[in-house]
Amino acid sequence: MAGNVKKRPDGMWRARYRDATGKERARHFARKTDAERWLAAQASSIARGDWVDPAKARVTVQEWSQVWLATKAHLRPRTREKYESALRVWVLPRWGRVALADITHADLVRWVADIQANRSPAHTRHTLIVMSQMLKLAVRDGRLSRNVADGVPKPRLTRPVQRFLSNEEVARLAAELPEPYDLLVVLLAFTGLRFGEAAGLQVGDVDLGRGRVTVNWSVTELARGGLHRDAPKTYRRRAVPIPAFLVDRLRAYVAGKPADAPLFTASKGGTLRNSNFRHYFFDPAVQRAGLAPLTPHNLRDTAASLAVASGANVKAVQRMLGHASASMTLDVYSGLFDAELDDVAERMTAAATEALGAWGRSSEDIEPAVPEASRKRHAPGGT
Repeated sequence: MAGNVKKRPDGMWRARYRDATGKERARHFARKTDAERWLAAQASSIARGDWVDPAKARVTVQEWSQVWLATKAHLRPRTREKYESALRVWVLPRWGRVALADITHADLVRWVADIQANRSPAHTRHTLIVMSQMLKLAVRDGRLSRNVADGVPKPRLTRPVQRFLSNEEVARLAAELPEPYDLLVVLLAFTGLRFGEAAGLQVGDVDLGRGRVTVNWSVTELARGGLHRDAPKTYRRRAVPIPAFLVDRLRAYVAGKPADAPLFTASKGGTLRNSNFRHYFFDPAVQRAGLAPLTPHNLRDTAASLAVASGANVKAVQRMLGHASASMTLDVYSGLFDAELDDVAERMTAAATEALGAWGRSSEDIEPAVPEASRKRHAPGGT
């Protein structure tokens, strides 16, 4: 890279060079050492291949956020709403008028700490992810040489409180609900469906002959009141077994209904919304049954617990719940499989004991060997 540092008549030091495109770039400094240091930095950037046009980095976060958001057209509406909310509430009020080049790592660390003081760890992490993704796109677009959000500490997430109902508690809750919501609650507790998946079921999705319900759709309630119908969360449709004791109830319930009719609806018709269901039916029933605190999602926890207690392995539970992988199921419900590990250990112990004989038994189970001389002394007629 051709470049030089010269003193101007006004006493300032001018550093100039030609960038990778051949265009001349220059800056003025009060001290020669500062000019030389800046020139060396530009030369290093060009040599590494990460030099960026300073003019491109002068775009503001407000302007760049719209470019970034346009790349998220593939997102589900609810996810897009969350991104837009993070921009509107936290990102743009603080950074909207700031140029991309003027954002520093230290400033982001302080900003994240301020958010965490007012919001949950999950909300804070989500907001930081939005900012980081915008800066990452700027790096890829050649506007920044690096993402200053990299390495900003993320608050540790706390897992939602899991609640596992017993069979008796599920029955108690169902008894406090009117039809057909008693059937809905029992279905959720024994199939592990997400509420949105249950709300998206149609009569034709229930195969009573095979004892299966096929999850084809999920209904999501948007923050601004709308509803969005889409494929399930993992974009994978799945068939979930229906417990035999539910088949007769479901058969009577769907009798005479067309295949494309919603399986469950709001009390006055229309799509069943989680918020309305909880306010008018579920939460009051939970209180009457003495099971508070409890959410509809805890019925999914309950399904996992009841399945494991019935002998289901992790792969079966994963398929039932629609998790992307068995490792995810273990991560969420690892505590439920502790008893299964105990059973494995017991079976291994039994097999090893049988195969290894006395060596495989514990010392307490083996009679101590009696020396020959001792046996002679204690034998009849011994000395």
